[in-house]
Amino acid sequence: MIITILAMACVTFATRYVFLARKLPFTIGAKMQRLLSYSAPCVLTAIWVPIVFLKEERLAINTENSYLIAATVAVVLAYKFKNLYITTLGSLAVFYVFF
Repeated sequence: MIITILAMACVTFATRYVFLARKLPFTIGAKMQRLLSYSAPCVLTAIWVPIVFLKEERLAINTENSYLIAATVAVVLAYKFKNLYITTLGSLAVFYVFF
């Protein structure tokens, strides 16, 4: 078990080191940089979509889904105010009321 953890730590360090070390002659092309710019939104979407839309492994698009209500409020607040604090606190308050 410890050997597996150490091996994974080495692999993780090695992959990060290639991108962060200034001494290595490694550059990313413009096309790859453009492709990598989509990775964060893709990962975040993969995290929040099942949380918001699925309940007990079934599609839950109804007014009883407090996650969906809070997410909808968050989208509206973000669009209207363009303020991270208002969006976060407002959607948390709505979630707290409906949960």
